[in-house]
This record gives sequence, structure tokens and C-alpha cells, in this order.
Amino acid sequence: MDFEIFMKELEALGTERIKKTYIKNGAQGPLFGVATGKMKPIAKKIKKNQHLAEQFYASGNYDAMYFAGIIADPTRMTEEDFERWIDKAYFYMLSDYVVAVTLAETDFAQIVADKWIASDKELKMSAGWSCYCWLLGNRPDHEFSASKISTMLDQVENTIHASPDRTKSAMNNFIYTVGISYLPLHDKAIEIAKAVGPVEVRKDKKKSSILLASETIQKEIDRGRLGFKRKYVRC
Repeated sequence: MDFEIFMKELEALGTERIKKTYIKNGAQGPLFGVATGKMKPIAKKIKKNQHLAEQFYASGNYDAMYFAGIIADPTRMTEEDFERWIDKAYFYMLSDYVVAVTLAETDFAQIVADKWIASDKELKMSAGWSCYCWLLGNRPDHEFSASKISTMLDQVENTIHASPDRTKSAMNNFIYTVGISYLPLHDKAIEIAKAVGPVEVRKDKKKSSILLASETIQKEIDRGRLGFKRKYVRC
């Protein structure tokens, strides 16, 4: 399969409107501005192909890097590969929605995510917490240590307000995910959410966002989604 041919196919799907939206949210050039849904027909032709995924990710083109996560074969990736990918993830859409999502389909996801959470780098920490969100929202509860997840909730309560903004967002999502998707600690997640209260996340050139995990958890409960597990991590 020819990498250049598929890059041209991606480029043809780009629009200026989507490009401007991506840039507004933190993407940097080069990029085409391809809506993620428009990538699916190309992905169906390629299926999983780690060799091509590596070429797309190494290109530095935002759309190609995102597409790499769609066609990646996590079973052929090592911990070193994910370290290389996270080092090139320059904003949250890559760290949390490409690297973390792909990592969540491996057998060593928690090992790597734990290392990233313990780092002092904003996007690594964000990816680590996000990976746990993807894991908890997909895998059976019995695959996790309740004591470990409980300790992580305590860590969030004690450190979230002093953490970098993207990490704050991922930590807040972790509280919500435990509260909805990990039933053994549902009650504790609600307690932690109330204790944490509003979380302010600053955005470049925008007003700050206020995140409230307790409110989000209650909304999902009201919708009957307590215990929700997604069938697939990657769409």
C-alpha cells in the first residue's frame, strides 16, 4: 500500500472550515482539515496496518497523525513505540484521543499510563489519566484493582487544582468515568467529585471553562447510563 496515495486521498477530503476549527483548538500546520468521520472510508480500505500508521504519524501532519491512530495495530506496538508517539503529541487531541486511545487496547496500558501520570509533563499526565478513562469505560470492572483506583481518586482530590490545565481536564474526566463506569467505587467517586467541586480550566484566548464532575455524573445517572461500558475503545 502506497503511503503517498493515501495522503493525497486525505488531503482531498480537507476543508478550510474544519482546518480553521482544528487550528483554533490547538492543531498546528501542516494539516488538511479532514473531519474524522470522512476518514472512515480510507480506513476501511487499509484496515489495521502498523507500517502505514507509523508513516502517517511520523509525517507531522495533524490529520495524518490522527488517522494513524485509526489504522494502528496496538498488538504490534511496544512500550517504546508509545513513548515515541507521546513525545510527538503536541496537543491534547493527539495525546488524549490518539495515543491514549490506542494504548488502551494493549495489555500493558496501565503500566505505561502509570508512568505518564507520575511524570511532570502536562500532556503525558493528561494521556495517562485519559487512558484510564478509556480503559474503565470499556473493560469489565474485575480487570481493575479497586484499591488502586481508590488511591488514584485520592490523588485527584489532593492534586487536581494545582495541576496543569489539560491534566486537570483529564483528572476531572477520571472522576466522572469512575462514577459512571466503575461500579465498585461509584459512591466514592461521587464523594470525591463533591469534595473537588468546580475545576477551572484556562484556554488560550478564551474564557476559562468550569468543570463539575458531580453534575456530569448526575446527568448520566438520570439518563440511565450508570454502569455504561462502550463496546469498542476506537470507533
